[in-house]
Amino acid sequence: MPLKDLPLDAQPREKLLARGAAALSDAELLALLLRTGIKGKGVLQMADELLQLKTSATDHNDGFDGIAGLLHASADDLKRVKGLGPAKRAELVAVLELARRALAQQLKARTVFATPDAVKHYLQLQLAAKGHEVFAVLFLDVQNRLLAMEELFRGTLTQTSVYPREVVLRALHHQAAAVVLAHNHPSGTVQPSRADEALTQTLKTALALIDVRVLDHVIVAPGEALSMAERGLL
Repeated sequence: MPLKDLPLDAQPREKLLARGAAALSDAELLALLLRTGIKGKGVLQMADELLQLKTSATDHNDGFDGIAGLLHASADDLKRVKGLGPAKRAELVAVLELARRALAQQLKARTVFATPDAVKHYLQLQLAAKGHEVFAVLFLDVQNRLLAMEELFRGTLTQTSVYPREVVLRALHHQAAAVVLAHNHPSGTVQPSRADEALTQTLKTALALIDVRVLDHVIVAPGEALSMAERGLL
């Protein structure tokens, strides 16, 4: 049913203005962004399809769709929804990117790295959707506040492709007191390999020489993350 045919108090825009955004379902909020459907497919139906979309980063994971999954959708993923032209795709990608940046900024604005869970949530936003393997470092001050996050290496990560000297130089540049190491597994498994454990110990030894602590090494995949510190592997 077209939105205009709904009772006035059930139309998303009027409902939002009268009762606030929290009164709308996820589909109704998306429908407001989309504005119109196409012949044979109303805008609410299109919004429902978006919420059921399995992104390229999460196709292997049956439980990771909805709004959380949509945050990781790319413009190419959105092409799979019939009726989403270039303009609508661009608007949605822009809104989703704003949402990701807002969440990341909120996390960064306060002392959020007191627990492994806080680190994992932050890194999920930053790394989970990447289709290639990335090695990143969070540089922290003495109160575990984020100074910077840098993606230092990409591709197949081994002990020989991640250079301790470069990590040490960046830690000195940021005057970091501690770091959290992180990398993603686009394949979906977060179990650390022997190479992951060896790399962690190599970097821990190198950073200890400049009195920088390695607090954790987090492995991220779509929908989950593993803390090596929690597993006693640090």
